[in-house]
Amino acid sequence: MLFSNPSIEALIASLIAVGLGMTVHEFAHNYVGWRMGDPVPAREGRLTLNPFVHINWIGWLMFAIIGFGILGSAPISPYRMHPDNRRWRWLAAVAAGPFSNLLLAVFFAIIFRLVNGWELLFTGSFLGILLFYIVSFNILLFVFNLLPVFPLDGWQIVLSLLPPDMAAWWQRNQQTSYYIFFGLILLSLLRLPGIPNILGILIGQPVEFLRGLLLGA
Repeated sequence: MLFSNPSIEALIASLIAVGLGMTVHEFAHNYVGWRMGDPVPAREGRLTLNPFVHINWIGWLMFAIIGFGILGSAPISPYRMHPDNRRWRWLAAVAAGPFSNLLLAVFFAIIFRLVNGWELLFTGSFLGILLFYIVSFNILLFVFNLLPVFPLDGWQIVLSLLPPDMAAWWQRNQQTSYYIFFGLILLSLLRLPGIPNILGILIGQPVEFLRGLLLGA
């Protein structure tokens, strides 16, 4: 769990923050995928910021409560995109998701600073809590989705950047990557004594660094 505050205000703020981040993330995938030539996002009505179109509700609750969950999906495919520079078109569509979360975090961090968010947070103001959670969860979504393991965006980003021979090897090991990812999640949730929380280390340190950079603490 990312935050230890059990209050109702914190839970509501986390649900709003994750819902916003998930919606923008999936919209960005769909919109850029459509701009890159894939007609399916438009055909399925995915070019909208309506959260009911994008959100996986069980995953939404899981991510808000324990920090892990299947957030949603975007029906985009490189094979439906324009054949010219298809690899780079796919890279743009995949990277759009996590980087939209980073931009969202930066935007709300500016608001947090303008309204003296730390003072609001320490006084228990819901606005301060909400802004803090929006920034924090969107940083988490950015870092989490850049992990180079299947089925996360980071795996697809690496695939797009690799030369053809190495990309073929990367694809052959897709299932192994998935097992590694699943194993890291289990280790993170079980917290077995003597075994480090590798996923927590990979995610936690970058999240703390970016949050401190954006929020000034």
